[in-house]
Amino acid sequence: MPRIRPGTVIGANRAARLCAAAGLSLFLAGCQMFSGIGGDTVRESAFRPSDRPVTVDSVSRNDRLAELARAQHPRILATYGGEYSDPRLERMVAKVVGSLTTVSSNPTQAYRITILNSPNVNAFALPGGYLYVTRGLLALANDSAELAAVIAHEMGHVTANHGLQRQQKEAEEAVATKVATDILGASPTAKAAVIRGKLRLAQFSRNQELEADAIGIQASGQAGYDPSAAGRFLQSMAAYSDFRAISGASDASLDFLASHPNAPQRIQLAQQHARRFGASGDGRRDRDSFLQGIDGLLFGDTPEEGFVRGNTFMHPRLGISFSVPDGFVIDNSAVAVTATGPGDMAIRFDGVVVDPETRLTDYIGSGWVAGLDESSVRAVTINGNDAAVARARAEGWQFDITVIRSGGQVYRLLTAAPLGNPSLAEVAGSVGGSFRTLSSADKARLKPLRIRVVTVRPGQTAGSIAAAMVGVDRKLELFQLLNALPQGASVSVGDKVKIITDQ
Repeated sequence: MPRIRPGTVIGANRAARLCAAAGLSLFLAGCQMFSGIGGDTVRESAFRPSDRPVTVDSVSRNDRLAELARAQHPRILATYGGEYSDPRLERMVAKVVGSLTTVSSNPTQAYRITILNSPNVNAFALPGGYLYVTRGLLALANDSAELAAVIAHEMGHVTANHGLQRQQKEAEEAVATKVATDILGASPTAKAAVIRGKLRLAQFSRNQELEADAIGIQASGQAGYDPSAAGRFLQSMAAYSDFRAISGASDASLDFLASHPNAPQRIQLAQQHARRFGASGDGRRDRDSFLQGIDGLLFGDTPEEGFVRGNTFMHPRLGISFSVPDGFVIDNSAVAVTATGPGDMAIRFDGVVVDPETRLTDYIGSGWVAGLDESSVRAVTINGNDAAVARARAEGWQFDITVIRSGGQVYRLLTAAPLGNPSLAEVAGSVGGSFRTLSSADKARLKPLRIRVVTVRPGQTAGSIAAAMVGVDRKLELFQLLNALPQGASVSVGDKVKIITDQ
Protein backbone atom coordinates (compact mmCIF):
# COMPACT_ATOMS: atom_id res chain seq x y z
CA MET A 1 0.00 0.00 0.00
CA PRO A 2 1.25 3.56 -0.55
CA ARG A 3 3.31 5.06 2.24
CA ILE A 4 1.35 7.03 4.80
CA ARG A 5 2.93 10.10 6.31
CA PRO A 6 4.51 10.04 9.77
CA GLY A 7 2.09 11.32 12.36
CA THR A 8 2.05 12.46 15.93
CA VAL A 9 3.90 10.72 18.75
CA ILE A 10 0.72 10.69 20.85
CA GLY A 11 0.36 7.08 21.90
CA ALA A 12 3.57 6.09 20.13
CA ASN A 13 4.81 4.09 23.11
CA ARG A 14 1.50 2.27 23.39
CA ALA A 15 1.41 1.58 19.67
CA ALA A 16 4.98 0.32 19.77
CA ARG A 17 4.14 -2.02 22.64
CA LEU A 18 1.10 -3.20 20.73
CA CYS A 19 3.12 -4.05 17.65
CA ALA A 20 6.00 -5.62 19.55
CA ALA A 21 3.66 -7.87 21.49
CA ALA A 22 1.89 -8.89 18.28
CA GLY A 23 5.19 -9.83 16.64
CA LEU A 24 5.05 -6.96 14.15
CA SER A 25 7.70 -4.41 13.30
CA LEU A 26 6.85 -0.72 13.58
CA PHE A 27 8.98 1.96 11.97
CA LEU A 28 9.39 4.90 14.33
CA ALA A 29 10.83 8.12 13.00
CA GLY A 30 14.50 8.58 13.78
CA CYS A 31 16.46 11.50 15.19
CA GLN A 32 16.75 14.88 13.62
CA MET A 33 20.50 15.05 13.12
CA PHE A 34 21.40 14.78 9.45
CA SER A 35 24.87 16.29 9.74
CA GLY A 36 26.74 13.00 9.50
CA ILE A 37 27.03 10.50 6.70
CA GLY A 38 25.88 7.45 8.64
CA GLY A 39 22.38 6.17 9.22
CA ASP A 40 19.86 4.31 7.15
CA THR A 41 20.70 3.23 3.63
CA VAL A 42 18.41 4.57 0.91
CA ARG A 43 18.79 3.64 -2.74
CA GLU A 44 20.31 6.62 -4.51
CA SER A 45 18.32 5.80 -7.65
CA ALA A 46 15.06 6.22 -5.76
CA PHE A 47 15.61 9.89 -4.93
CA ARG A 48 17.61 12.48 -6.80
CA PRO A 49 18.94 15.81 -5.51
CA SER A 50 16.67 18.64 -6.54
CA ASP A 51 17.04 20.09 -10.01
CA ARG A 52 14.16 22.48 -9.46
CA PRO A 53 14.72 26.25 -9.50
CA VAL A 54 14.46 26.72 -5.72
CA THR A 55 18.17 27.37 -5.90
CA VAL A 56 19.99 30.60 -5.24
CA ASP A 57 23.13 29.06 -6.68
CA SER A 58 24.15 25.52 -7.53
CA VAL A 59 26.42 23.81 -5.05
CA SER A 60 29.63 24.01 -7.04
CA ARG A 61 31.97 25.17 -4.28
CA ASN A 62 32.90 23.46 -1.03
CA ASP A 63 32.87 20.20 -2.96
CA ARG A 64 33.80 17.95 -0.05
CA LEU A 65 31.00 19.29 2.13
CA ALA A 66 28.59 19.16 -0.79
CA GLU A 67 29.37 15.48 -1.23
CA LEU A 68 28.50 14.82 2.41
CA ALA A 69 25.20 16.65 1.98
CA ARG A 70 24.43 14.95 -1.32
CA ALA A 71 24.76 11.56 0.34
CA GLN A 72 22.20 12.57 2.98
CA HIS A 73 19.77 14.24 0.58
CA PRO A 74 17.94 11.03 -0.44
CA ARG A 75 17.47 10.06 3.20
CA ILE A 76 15.90 13.42 3.98
CA LEU A 77 13.57 13.18 0.99
CA ALA A 78 12.51 9.69 2.09
CA THR A 79 11.84 10.86 5.64
CA TYR A 80 9.93 14.01 4.70
CA GLY A 81 7.79 12.87 1.78
CA GLY A 82 9.93 14.13 -1.10
CA GLU A 83 9.84 17.61 -2.61
CA TYR A 84 6.88 19.94 -2.70
CA SER A 85 6.59 21.63 -6.07
CA ASP A 86 4.84 24.98 -6.45
CA PRO A 87 6.61 27.54 -8.69
CA ARG A 88 5.03 30.57 -7.02
CA LEU A 89 5.94 29.31 -3.56
CA GLU A 90 9.44 28.41 -4.71
CA ARG A 91 10.02 31.90 -6.09
CA MET A 92 8.92 33.47 -2.80
CA VAL A 93 11.23 31.25 -0.73
CA ALA A 94 14.16 31.73 -3.15
CA LYS A 95 13.67 35.52 -2.90
CA VAL A 96 14.10 35.35 0.88
CA VAL A 97 17.20 33.17 0.60
CA GLY A 98 18.63 35.52 -2.01
CA SER A 99 18.18 38.51 0.30
CA LEU A 100 20.06 36.71 3.06
CA THR A 101 22.98 35.66 0.85
CA THR A 102 23.77 39.33 0.14
CA VAL A 103 24.75 39.83 3.79
CA SER A 104 26.29 36.40 4.40
CA SER A 105 29.47 36.37 6.46
CA ASN A 106 30.79 33.78 4.00
CA PRO A 107 30.20 35.16 0.48
CA THR A 108 31.79 32.09 -1.11
CA GLN A 109 29.13 29.78 0.32
CA ALA A 110 26.47 28.71 -2.15
CA TYR A 111 23.06 27.43 -1.05
CA ARG A 112 20.39 25.11 -2.37
CA ILE A 113 17.02 25.09 -0.66
CA THR A 114 14.44 22.34 -0.99
CA ILE A 115 10.81 22.62 0.12
CA LEU A 116 9.83 19.30 1.70
CA ASN A 117 6.36 17.83 1.26
CA SER A 118 5.75 17.35 4.97
CA PRO A 119 3.13 18.82 7.32
CA ASN A 120 5.67 18.86 10.14
CA VAL A 121 7.06 22.25 11.14
CA ASN A 122 10.77 22.03 10.49
CA ALA A 123 13.84 23.47 8.82
CA PHE A 124 17.45 22.28 8.87
CA ALA A 125 20.74 22.51 7.04
CA LEU A 126 23.50 20.19 5.87
CA PRO A 127 27.19 20.97 5.50
CA GLY A 128 27.84 22.30 2.03
CA GLY A 129 24.84 24.62 1.84
CA TYR A 130 21.85 22.30 1.49
CA LEU A 131 18.89 23.98 3.22
CA TYR A 132 15.49 22.43 3.86
CA VAL A 133 12.14 23.87 4.91
CA THR A 134 8.85 21.98 5.21
CA ARG A 135 5.52 23.14 3.85
CA GLY A 136 4.25 22.74 7.41
CA LEU A 137 6.60 25.48 8.57
CA LEU A 138 5.59 27.72 5.67
CA ALA A 139 1.94 27.25 6.63
CA LEU A 140 2.63 28.40 10.20
CA ALA A 141 4.76 31.45 9.34
CA ASN A 142 2.99 34.76 8.74
CA ASP A 143 5.47 36.89 6.86
CA SER A 144 8.79 36.85 5.02
CA ALA A 145 10.63 38.14 8.08
CA GLU A 146 9.67 35.02 10.07
CA LEU A 147 10.77 32.78 7.21
CA ALA A 148 14.00 34.76 6.90
CA ALA A 149 14.69 34.27 10.62
CA VAL A 150 14.39 30.49 10.28
CA ILE A 151 16.46 30.22 7.12
CA ALA A 152 19.12 32.59 8.45
CA HIS A 153 19.37 30.41 11.57
CA GLU A 154 20.03 27.36 9.39
CA MET A 155 22.49 29.29 7.22
CA GLY A 156 24.24 30.18 10.47
CA HIS A 157 24.81 26.48 11.11
CA VAL A 158 26.41 26.19 7.67
CA THR A 159 28.67 29.23 7.91
CA ALA A 160 29.79 28.23 11.42
CA ASN A 161 30.55 24.66 10.26
CA HIS A 162 28.36 23.27 13.03
CA GLY A 163 27.72 20.01 11.21
CA LEU A 164 31.40 19.12 11.02
CA GLN A 165 32.02 20.33 14.55
CA ARG A 166 29.24 18.08 15.83
CA GLN A 167 30.65 15.11 13.92
CA GLN A 168 34.01 15.70 15.56
CA LYS A 169 32.44 16.11 19.01
CA GLU A 170 30.37 12.93 18.58
CA ALA A 171 33.51 11.05 17.54
CA GLU A 172 35.41 12.34 20.58
CA GLU A 173 32.62 11.32 22.95
CA ALA A 174 32.35 7.90 21.28
CA VAL A 175 36.06 7.30 21.87
CA ALA A 176 35.79 8.52 25.47
CA THR A 177 32.80 6.22 26.07
CA LYS A 178 34.65 3.23 24.63
CA VAL A 179 37.70 3.91 26.76
CA ALA A 180 35.56 4.22 29.89
CA THR A 181 33.66 1.01 29.26
CA ASP A 182 36.77 -0.96 28.18
CA ILE A 183 38.71 0.03 31.27
CA LEU A 184 35.97 0.33 33.86
CA GLY A 185 33.44 -2.17 32.47
CA ALA A 186 29.89 -1.76 33.74
CA SER A 187 30.87 -0.09 37.00
CA PRO A 188 29.02 2.98 38.34
CA THR A 189 32.10 5.05 37.50
CA ALA A 190 31.87 3.97 33.84
CA LYS A 191 28.16 4.77 33.74
CA ALA A 192 28.82 8.19 35.24
CA ALA A 193 31.48 8.85 32.59
CA VAL A 194 29.04 7.96 29.81
CA ILE A 195 26.37 10.25 31.29
CA ARG A 196 28.85 13.10 31.54
CA GLY A 197 29.73 12.60 27.89
CA LYS A 198 26.09 12.78 26.86
CA LEU A 199 25.60 15.94 28.89
CA ARG A 200 28.66 17.53 27.27
CA LEU A 201 27.29 16.68 23.83
CA ALA A 202 23.85 18.07 24.73
CA GLN A 203 25.39 21.31 26.00
CA PHE A 204 27.55 21.50 22.87
CA SER A 205 24.43 21.17 20.69
CA ARG A 206 22.56 23.77 22.71
CA ASN A 207 25.45 26.22 22.39
CA GLN A 208 25.44 25.65 18.62
CA GLU A 209 21.74 26.44 18.46
CA LEU A 210 22.15 29.65 20.45
CA GLU A 211 25.08 30.67 18.27
CA ALA A 212 22.99 30.02 15.14
CA ASP A 213 20.19 32.11 16.64
CA ALA A 214 22.55 35.05 17.08
CA ILE A 215 24.02 34.67 13.60
CA GLY A 216 20.59 34.33 12.02
CA ILE A 217 19.04 37.33 13.77
CA GLN A 218 22.01 39.48 12.81
CA ALA A 219 21.82 38.33 9.18
CA SER A 220 18.07 38.86 8.84
CA GLY A 221 18.38 42.28 10.46
CA GLN A 222 21.22 43.27 8.13
CA ALA A 223 19.12 42.09 5.19
CA GLY A 224 16.45 44.59 6.25
CA TYR A 225 13.95 42.17 7.79
CA ASP A 226 12.24 42.75 11.12
CA PRO A 227 14.73 41.07 13.51
CA SER A 228 12.07 40.56 16.18
CA ALA A 229 10.49 37.97 13.87
CA ALA A 230 12.79 35.27 15.28
CA GLY A 231 11.40 35.50 18.81
CA ARG A 232 7.88 35.88 17.46
CA PHE A 233 8.10 32.72 15.37
CA LEU A 234 9.73 30.72 18.17
CA GLN A 235 6.65 31.52 20.23
CA SER A 236 4.35 30.45 17.38
CA MET A 237 6.18 27.14 16.99
CA ALA A 238 6.03 26.43 20.70
CA ALA A 239 2.29 27.16 20.80
CA TYR A 240 1.64 25.02 17.72
CA SER A 241 3.69 22.16 19.18
CA ASP A 242 1.52 22.24 22.31
CA PHE A 243 -1.62 22.28 20.17
CA ARG A 244 -0.58 19.19 18.22
CA ALA A 245 0.51 17.36 21.35
CA ILE A 246 -3.18 17.35 22.25
CA SER A 247 -4.83 17.05 18.83
CA GLY A 248 -2.60 14.36 17.31
CA ALA A 249 -1.76 16.07 14.03
CA SER A 250 1.69 14.76 13.09
CA ASP A 251 5.01 13.43 14.31
CA ALA A 252 6.62 15.78 16.87
CA SER A 253 9.94 13.93 16.48
CA LEU A 254 10.17 15.44 12.99
CA ASP A 255 9.55 19.00 14.17
CA PHE A 256 11.96 21.92 14.57
CA LEU A 257 11.61 22.00 18.35
CA ALA A 258 12.59 18.31 18.60
CA SER A 259 16.11 19.10 17.40
CA HIS A 260 16.31 22.80 18.29
CA PRO A 261 16.00 23.31 22.05
CA ASN A 262 13.27 25.75 22.93
CA ALA A 263 12.69 27.56 26.19
CA PRO A 264 11.42 30.96 27.36
CA GLN A 265 15.04 31.93 27.96
CA ARG A 266 15.85 31.25 24.32
CA ILE A 267 12.98 33.44 23.16
CA GLN A 268 14.20 36.13 25.56
CA LEU A 269 17.72 35.91 24.13
CA ALA A 270 16.32 36.22 20.61
CA GLN A 271 14.44 39.36 21.63
CA GLN A 272 17.62 40.80 23.15
CA HIS A 273 19.56 40.18 19.92
CA ALA A 274 16.74 41.83 17.94
CA ARG A 275 16.83 45.00 20.04
CA ARG A 276 20.31 45.74 18.75
CA PHE A 277 18.65 46.66 15.46
CA GLY A 278 15.99 48.89 16.97
CA ALA A 279 12.53 48.66 18.40
CA SER A 280 10.29 45.68 17.78
CA GLY A 281 8.69 45.92 14.36
CA ASP A 282 11.56 47.79 12.73
CA GLY A 283 12.50 46.42 9.36
CA ARG A 284 10.31 44.95 6.64
CA ARG A 285 7.99 42.00 7.05
CA ASP A 286 6.83 41.52 3.43
CA ARG A 287 3.62 39.96 4.69
CA ASP A 288 1.62 40.45 1.48
CA SER A 289 4.19 38.78 -0.78
CA PHE A 290 4.58 35.93 1.70
CA LEU A 291 0.84 35.31 1.95
CA GLN A 292 0.56 35.42 -1.82
CA GLY A 293 3.25 32.75 -2.02
CA ILE A 294 1.57 30.33 0.40
CA ASP A 295 -2.00 30.81 -0.86
CA GLY A 296 -3.14 27.35 -1.94
CA LEU A 297 -0.41 25.54 0.01
CA LEU A 298 -1.25 21.92 0.84
CA PHE A 299 -2.10 21.49 4.52
CA GLY A 300 -1.91 18.16 6.33
CA ASP A 301 -1.95 14.84 4.51
CA THR A 302 -1.88 14.15 0.78
CA PRO A 303 -4.17 11.85 -1.26
CA GLU A 304 -1.30 9.34 -1.41
CA GLU A 305 -1.32 9.15 2.38
CA GLY A 306 -5.03 9.18 3.05
CA PHE A 307 -7.00 11.71 5.06
CA VAL A 308 -8.07 11.91 8.68
CA ARG A 309 -11.41 13.63 9.07
CA GLY A 310 -12.49 13.67 12.71
CA ASN A 311 -12.62 10.06 13.88
CA THR A 312 -12.53 8.58 10.36
CA PHE A 313 -9.60 7.60 8.16
CA MET A 314 -10.27 7.65 4.40
CA HIS A 315 -7.87 6.74 1.62
CA PRO A 316 -9.13 7.86 -1.81
CA ARG A 317 -6.38 6.06 -3.75
CA LEU A 318 -6.96 2.74 -1.97
CA GLY A 319 -10.69 3.33 -1.82
CA ILE A 320 -11.14 2.29 1.81
CA SER A 321 -12.32 3.85 5.05
CA PHE A 322 -12.73 3.02 8.73
CA SER A 323 -13.68 4.88 11.90
CA VAL A 324 -12.65 4.80 15.55
CA PRO A 325 -14.91 5.51 18.54
CA ASP A 326 -15.27 8.93 20.10
CA GLY A 327 -12.39 9.68 22.46
CA PHE A 328 -9.76 8.09 20.19
CA VAL A 329 -7.11 10.14 18.36
CA ILE A 330 -5.98 8.93 14.92
CA ASP A 331 -2.31 9.14 13.94
CA ASN A 332 -1.57 8.81 10.21
CA SER A 333 1.95 7.35 10.14
CA ALA A 334 4.59 6.23 7.64
CA VAL A 335 3.66 2.56 7.52
CA ALA A 336 0.43 2.38 9.46
CA VAL A 337 -2.47 4.31 10.90
CA THR A 338 -2.64 4.13 14.67
CA ALA A 339 -5.13 5.47 17.18
CA THR A 340 -5.11 5.72 20.95
CA GLY A 341 -7.98 6.06 23.34
CA PRO A 342 -9.23 5.72 26.90
CA GLY A 343 -7.93 2.95 29.14
CA ASP A 344 -4.58 2.68 27.34
CA MET A 345 -6.31 1.19 24.31
CA ALA A 346 -4.53 1.30 20.95
CA ILE A 347 -5.51 0.51 17.37
CA ARG A 348 -3.21 -0.20 14.44
CA PHE A 349 -4.24 -0.39 10.78
CA ASP A 350 -1.97 -1.31 7.87
CA GLY A 351 -1.90 -3.25 4.61
CA VAL A 352 0.09 -6.27 3.48
CA VAL A 353 0.47 -8.34 0.33
CA VAL A 354 -1.07 -11.81 0.68
CA ASP A 355 -1.41 -14.47 -2.02
CA PRO A 356 -5.00 -14.26 -3.32
CA GLU A 357 -5.26 -18.02 -2.96
CA THR A 358 -4.44 -17.90 0.76
CA ARG A 359 -7.45 -18.07 3.05
CA LEU A 360 -7.50 -15.23 5.57
CA THR A 361 -7.93 -17.66 8.45
CA ASP A 362 -4.73 -19.41 7.33
CA TYR A 363 -2.97 -16.07 7.06
CA ILE A 364 -3.83 -15.14 10.65
CA GLY A 365 -2.35 -18.45 11.81
CA SER A 366 0.82 -18.12 9.70
CA GLY A 367 3.00 -17.02 12.61
CA TRP A 368 2.96 -13.23 12.57
CA VAL A 369 0.69 -12.95 15.66
CA ALA A 370 2.33 -13.81 18.99
CA GLY A 371 0.11 -15.38 21.63
CA LEU A 372 -2.61 -16.29 19.14
CA ASP A 373 -5.65 -18.14 20.49
CA GLU A 374 -6.05 -20.55 17.59
CA SER A 375 -9.54 -21.56 18.70
CA SER A 376 -10.72 -17.96 18.19
CA VAL A 377 -9.81 -17.76 14.48
CA ARG A 378 -12.90 -17.60 12.27
CA ALA A 379 -13.97 -16.34 8.85
CA VAL A 380 -16.49 -13.50 8.63
CA THR A 381 -17.84 -10.99 6.12
CA ILE A 382 -17.54 -7.25 6.77
CA ASN A 383 -19.64 -4.95 4.59
CA GLY A 384 -19.35 -7.36 1.67
CA ASN A 385 -15.62 -8.01 2.11
CA ASP A 386 -14.05 -11.36 3.01
CA ALA A 387 -12.48 -11.12 6.46
CA ALA A 388 -11.25 -13.13 9.40
CA VAL A 389 -11.03 -12.35 13.12
CA ALA A 390 -9.09 -13.73 16.07
CA ARG A 391 -7.91 -12.99 19.61
CA ALA A 392 -4.45 -13.07 21.18
CA ARG A 393 -2.65 -12.39 24.46
CA ALA A 394 0.97 -11.39 25.08
CA GLU A 395 3.02 -9.51 27.70
CA GLY A 396 0.08 -8.17 29.71
CA TRP A 397 -1.95 -7.19 26.64
CA GLN A 398 -5.01 -8.64 24.97
CA PHE A 399 -5.61 -8.24 21.25
CA ASP A 400 -8.41 -8.44 18.77
CA ILE A 401 -7.20 -9.07 15.20
CA THR A 402 -9.24 -8.41 12.07
CA VAL A 403 -7.93 -8.96 8.52
CA ILE A 404 -9.97 -7.85 5.52
CA ARG A 405 -9.48 -8.47 1.80
CA SER A 406 -10.49 -5.58 -0.43
CA GLY A 407 -9.45 -4.63 -3.95
CA GLY A 408 -6.65 -7.17 -4.11
CA GLN A 409 -5.14 -5.90 -0.86
CA VAL A 410 -5.31 -7.35 2.64
CA TYR A 411 -5.76 -4.87 5.48
CA ARG A 412 -5.07 -5.57 9.14
CA LEU A 413 -6.82 -4.01 12.11
CA LEU A 414 -5.28 -4.76 15.50
CA THR A 415 -6.97 -3.48 18.64
CA ALA A 416 -5.08 -3.78 21.93
CA ALA A 417 -5.98 -3.22 25.56
CA PRO A 418 -4.35 -4.12 28.88
CA LEU A 419 -5.48 -7.44 30.27
CA GLY A 420 -8.71 -7.01 32.19
CA ASN A 421 -10.02 -4.08 30.13
CA PRO A 422 -13.61 -5.13 29.32
CA SER A 423 -14.00 -2.71 26.39
CA LEU A 424 -11.76 -4.54 23.91
CA ALA A 425 -14.43 -6.61 22.15
CA GLU A 426 -16.83 -3.68 21.83
CA VAL A 427 -14.21 -1.28 20.45
CA ALA A 428 -12.69 -3.86 18.09
CA GLY A 429 -16.13 -4.80 16.79
CA SER A 430 -16.98 -1.15 16.17
CA VAL A 431 -13.72 -0.43 14.34
CA GLY A 432 -13.77 -3.62 12.26
CA GLY A 433 -17.44 -3.19 11.41
CA SER A 434 -16.81 0.36 10.18
CA PHE A 435 -14.40 -0.78 7.45
CA ARG A 436 -15.87 -0.20 4.02
CA THR A 437 -14.90 0.43 0.42
CA LEU A 438 -15.46 3.93 -0.89
CA SER A 439 -17.76 4.57 -3.83
CA SER A 440 -16.68 6.66 -6.79
CA ALA A 441 -18.77 9.50 -5.42
CA ASP A 442 -17.11 9.17 -1.99
CA LYS A 443 -13.66 9.35 -3.53
CA ALA A 444 -14.58 12.31 -5.71
CA ARG A 445 -15.72 14.27 -2.65
CA LEU A 446 -12.42 13.72 -0.83
CA LYS A 447 -10.05 16.61 -1.44
CA PRO A 448 -6.83 17.61 0.31
CA LEU A 449 -6.87 20.56 2.67
CA ARG A 450 -5.16 23.79 1.67
CA ILE A 451 -4.17 27.12 3.15
CA ARG A 452 -6.20 29.91 1.63
CA VAL A 453 -5.66 33.60 2.25
CA VAL A 454 -8.90 35.57 2.57
CA THR A 455 -9.75 39.19 3.34
CA VAL A 456 -11.94 39.90 6.36
CA ARG A 457 -15.32 41.27 5.30
CA PRO A 458 -17.72 43.48 7.27
CA GLY A 459 -19.56 41.53 9.94
CA GLN A 460 -17.01 38.74 10.12
CA THR A 461 -15.24 37.82 13.36
CA ALA A 462 -12.40 35.46 14.18
CA GLY A 463 -15.01 32.98 15.41
CA SER A 464 -17.18 33.12 12.32
CA ILE A 465 -14.22 32.81 9.94
CA ALA A 466 -12.78 29.89 11.92
CA ALA A 467 -16.16 28.13 12.02
CA ALA A 468 -16.19 28.05 8.21
CA MET A 469 -12.93 26.07 8.04
CA VAL A 470 -13.28 22.40 7.05
CA GLY A 471 -11.50 19.16 7.83
CA VAL A 472 -10.00 20.24 11.16
CA ASP A 473 -10.93 20.17 14.83
CA ARG A 474 -10.63 22.95 17.44
CA LYS A 475 -11.16 25.43 14.64
CA LEU A 476 -10.93 28.72 16.51
CA GLU A 477 -7.76 27.72 18.35
CA LEU A 478 -6.12 26.55 15.13
CA PHE A 479 -7.20 29.72 13.30
CA GLN A 480 -5.60 31.83 16.03
CA LEU A 481 -2.37 29.79 15.90
CA LEU A 482 -2.08 29.96 12.13
CA ASN A 483 -2.53 33.72 12.19
CA ALA A 484 -0.48 34.38 15.36
CA LEU A 485 -3.52 35.90 17.07
CA PRO A 486 -3.60 35.98 20.87
CA GLN A 487 -6.57 34.34 22.53
CA GLY A 488 -9.51 36.72 22.37
CA ALA A 489 -7.94 38.91 19.69
CA SER A 490 -10.26 40.36 17.06
CA VAL A 491 -9.85 40.78 13.31
CA SER A 492 -10.53 43.95 11.38
CA VAL A 493 -12.20 44.52 8.04
CA GLY A 494 -9.57 44.34 5.30
CA ASP A 495 -7.17 42.10 7.25
CA LYS A 496 -5.72 39.17 5.34
CA VAL A 497 -5.93 35.91 7.26
CA LYS A 498 -5.16 32.24 6.62
CA ILE A 499 -7.91 29.64 6.72
CA ILE A 500 -8.02 25.90 5.99
CA THR A 501 -10.40 24.62 3.35
CA ASP A 502 -10.67 21.90 0.72
CA GLN A 503 -11.43 24.43 -2.04
